[in-house]
Formats: sequence, structure tokens, C-alpha cells
Amino acid sequence: MITKRIIPCLDVKNGRVVKGVNFLDVKDVSSPIQLAEYYSNCGADELVFYDITASYEERSLFTDILRQTAERVFIPLTVGGGIRSLEDFDRVLKCGADKVSVNSGAISNPDLIYQAAKKYGDQCVVLSVDVKRVDGVFHVFRKGGREDTGIEAIEWIKRGVENGAGEIVVNSIDTDGVKKGFDLEMLDAVCQAVRVPVIASGGAGSIKDFVTLFHKLPDVDAGLAASIFHFGEVDIKDLKETLAKENIHVRL
Repeated sequence: MITKRIIPCLDVKNGRVVKGVNFLDVKDVSSPIQLAEYYSNCGADELVFYDITASYEERSLFTDILRQTAERVFIPLTVGGGIRSLEDFDRVLKCGADKVSVNSGAISNPDLIYQAAKKYGDQCVVLSVDVKRVDGVFHVFRKGGREDTGIEAIEWIKRGVENGAGEIVVNSIDTDGVKKGFDLEMLDAVCQAVRVPVIASGGAGSIKDFVTLFHKLPDVDAGLAASIFHFGEVDIKDLKETLAKENIHVRL
């Protein structure tokens, strides 16, 4: 039985962890260095670090903050934000990342996934996709959810996997920060389309939401969340103990 992973997400802006609702109304939370160390010590399976304005501002990710964060983390670390080239992959990996997440950069240069997978291995390349319904169709958004690409999301994800992405993070803009549960319809469509690990992101508001996610969509490999962990609404230890009682296999 595959072990389900619980993954806190650090959305970093100007060197600070922030959180918003539907990718808007962003507010300051804490230091990424302190939060990363906390999550590494309290049972998180992995950690995601996103420099959320790097693509929009067309700049490189803040490597100094990343390096300090990676030094405190003893669990797998995925890093994204402003990844546009193999040089960006190399720089982030040298700062301590285990996996690199690419989003807008892959939209601008779809060959980037193939190039990175060939050089670093599929397991290192994570395709992160910000998805929102537009007239009932799943569309891919870019630049931190600011810009509709017009690309149909499921076909884009399938293409990314064919090019070598070893993992998919599905960020539902519709449910992000709303805390009413994961976007099960969207996630089900992705799980049916690909056979690589799928990470659910956007919408977790309680322990029950994770239980529902893994029971209803057993093909989902991990649940990612931010504010419910940052603000102490859900304790990772309590979450995992509840999942285990629900016969959902987790690392305790």
C-alpha cells in the first residue's frame, strides 16, 4: 500500500511566507526559515517552497533565503518560482532542493520539462499547474494565477508527463484558501489522465477534508496545504493519527 504524504507549502514573497484566498488578498505569515524547521521536525513528509512572485516579476528565485531554508530541512524539499531554464534547475538544486517545480516556465518553453528530465531524472521534475474553471472548462493559468493561458489543463498535464515530469501538483484556484475541501472533480480528472504521483493542492480546511480526499480519490498520492498548518488549525501529528485510524496508510 502506498504511503500518503502530507506536505506543507511555503508561499514566499519578499522573503516572507504569505497566504491569500483564490491567489488574492495575500497576507504575511512568518519566516520561511523558521516555518521550514518547524515542519521538518513535526512530522511533515515533504515541504514545498514557492517564490510566488518570481515568474510575475520575471526575476530569479531568492537563492539566499532558499539556501538558509534548505539548511534547516531534513525532509524532501521541492522548490519553484521563476524556473525558466536548466541553469535555474541547477542553481536551485545546488541550494539544497531535492526536486524542482516548474509552472510558467514550462508554458513558455514546453521543451524545458524534457530537457530537465533528461539531465536530472524524472523524479526531480515536478510540473505544478494552476487550474481554474473558465466556462466549465479547466484552464491553465500562469504567473501566480494572474493570467489565463487558454490551455486546457488535462491535456497540458498529459503532455507534461509525456515529456518527463515525474510528479504533478494540481493547484485549484477555485478552492485555494477557501477551506471547504479539495477540488475532487478536478483531481479525479487528472488521476484518470496520468500515472505519475498527483499532489492535491487548494481547499483543505480540516482533517476531514484529507480523509475525504484519500477515501474518495485513492490514486491521489499527497495532500498539500498552507494556512491550516501555518495558523495551527490542523496539527500534522493529529492529522496523521486520524488518517491512520481511517485505514489510510501514512508515516507516523
